[in-house]
Amino acid sequence: MKIAIGLVLAFLIGVICRVADIPVPAPPALIGALLVVSMTSGFLLMDRHLARRPVRVEDKQ
Repeated sequence: MKIAIGLVLAFLIGVICRVADIPVPAPPALIGALLVVSMTSGFLLMDRHLARRPVRVEDKQ
């Protein structure tokens, strides 16, 4: 669900930037785009990892 909301939000931001004729808030170079993809992938993978990890008593404090 989070991924679908993120994709819709990204699409809407792109449409608004195009209609308003303002620069898109994304890097224009391939390296910058790959950096954004890798950061997003890392965030999603860590989110899944932490959601599956059993909660210990020390973690709740």
